[in-house]
Amino acid sequence: MKVMVVNKMLDYIKEVLENMPTSWLGLTTHRLDIYNEKLAKVQFLEHFEILANENTSNYSALNELPTAFDYIRLGHPLSCVLEWLIAKMNNLSAEGVISFSSKTMPVLAILRKNLLENKKTQINYTGKLPNYFDIEILRSIYGYKFELNQVDNASEISEFNGSNIFISQQDLFSIDLNANIDFFINIHANYGSIVLVNGEKNKNYISEIQHVRRRETIAMTPKNCFEVLNILLNQSSFKTIKADAAANKIAVLDSIKEVCNTTTTPLVASSGLSIQYAILMGLVDYAKEYHKGKSIKIIVPPNCYGGTNDQVRRAAACIETIEIMDLLVDGDHDMVQSLDFILNKIAAEDAVPYVIAEIPTNPRVEVPDLVKLRNVLSSRRKTESGELAIAPVFLLDQTFCPNLHFLGEADILSTVKTISFASGSKFPSGGLCTAGYCIANKKGEILIDKIDLHLKLCDNEATDFQMELLAKQLPSMKKRIHDAYLNTRDFVNFIKDNLPEAKINFVSEELAKAGFTPSVFSLDLPTKGNTDEEKEAYKRNLNLKLINMMINEIPNESKNCVSYGQLKGSYWTIPATSTQGTTKEDHKDYIARVSLSPQMDIELHKKVFLKFIETL
Repeated sequence: MKVMVVNKMLDYIKEVLENMPTSWLGLTTHRLDIYNEKLAKVQFLEHFEILANENTSNYSALNELPTAFDYIRLGHPLSCVLEWLIAKMNNLSAEGVISFSSKTMPVLAILRKNLLENKKTQINYTGKLPNYFDIEILRSIYGYKFELNQVDNASEISEFNGSNIFISQQDLFSIDLNANIDFFINIHANYGSIVLVNGEKNKNYISEIQHVRRRETIAMTPKNCFEVLNILLNQSSFKTIKADAAANKIAVLDSIKEVCNTTTTPLVASSGLSIQYAILMGLVDYAKEYHKGKSIKIIVPPNCYGGTNDQVRRAAACIETIEIMDLLVDGDHDMVQSLDFILNKIAAEDAVPYVIAEIPTNPRVEVPDLVKLRNVLSSRRKTESGELAIAPVFLLDQTFCPNLHFLGEADILSTVKTISFASGSKFPSGGLCTAGYCIANKKGEILIDKIDLHLKLCDNEATDFQMELLAKQLPSMKKRIHDAYLNTRDFVNFIKDNLPEAKINFVSEELAKAGFTPSVFSLDLPTKGNTDEEKEAYKRNLNLKLINMMINEIPNESKNCVSYGQLKGSYWTIPATSTQGTTKEDHKDYIARVSLSPQMDIELHKKVFLKFIETL
């Protein structure tokens, strides 16, 4: 590319960074009402390309760009701009340039696809492989197959009957993408990595690489994308006073221990799914070491987060020893009774049982009988041969109620080997960043080292900036949860009084007194029609009508958004079309899920809801 063209492009990006909306750096969620998943990144870049060709970089134009992704973990405006610029400089499609916060996961994404397709992989590298790239574990635990080839430079890489990966730290403006390199992965010590998909034959890898970024890690963070863009522009970016990373980490760990009522050491990751993936792979590793030759059974209910469902099934597809067991929780199937039945079956087979559950559930905010749950999980079972069966490990998603005490010595699950985890983009940060953490009770503490090992191997630890935000936000979390719950209870009671025929899924007053104080409820609106199909169609249209009215009438207060635990306003979504994207169709909830915040105009929401009732 000619120097003049390059300079013009760099000047344009410089202006974009100077004029960009502040939301590009500070939001975890984006405008779901204008988001089309099939057009992720594409629609944003199409419009961005037009602005670039027109040399338009003012705030107003940038602020009107379509939403790139619905959630920051998947990608965001700054990751798109960074990927677009690198693509332009290397004559590639922007679709084939993908940034990661992790330096390991893009390699693992390619290895995963090749494993499933029985295709060979050669990893080429200069100097030394990073310390966290544990070859033996990747082969023995993840099941990945690959050859290693150390080279002095890219030109030494010859044709290979499979995929050629080249790991490098060279300047992104002078990449030697010769035809023998299928995937060029540039590692940045402080920022993450960027993968370039080379050649027409490799385009079918793009969606899989994106899906790994979606489910097992995150995109390069907005702050780090901003920094990398400024490095590429050969200029210093805004530099805030460097916070004490060590002090922030101590503060975050202490806050998590305090809120969870336990003294064990937490782990903090780049997102909720990142920590969940570390838990999953750590437990697989633990089972293979301490329960050699035994199969692993992961019990997954349909009412847990859709991303959880997807992630465990993706892991099981790669590891022969894992079997996913669906937990029946609908109709006449009580969760605890179903769990007891399955655990008895697993015990008879002398397998390793891992149980995943979200409490309260999403989106129907259900809480099982905790005494019965503890008793079922603590029950001593026997194998078919009469030996004592392996006790289950309970993986508890506490994202809805991270303030509830399950883990302490006197708490309900103290007798059960338990790992609790939560998404940090919700209540812990108040929506200011992605993050995730896990912590064990005393019985489960033995598992933490393995989880930590895989968190580091996948390079999914929280960034310094994420730790800084969590250190600031976590001390106020319990107060924010309490205030948001009060607003939610007020609004729920208002709906009950004014639309009594609606079915509201929310915790009882009794459960709230026990500590269950979520700020999320779901709403089954009254329906009409002669057939089930007519009733379902009417209800779905009514859901959309309510959500659209809330957003249009009070746009500064009400958002169409998949998240919750935010600092201000209210957030509306239909789980079947958002958080339950990977859930079986029969288990999807075409209802309205509502999340309220500690700071909001509750009376204004009531006023709009009354207006909605008048239209019925």
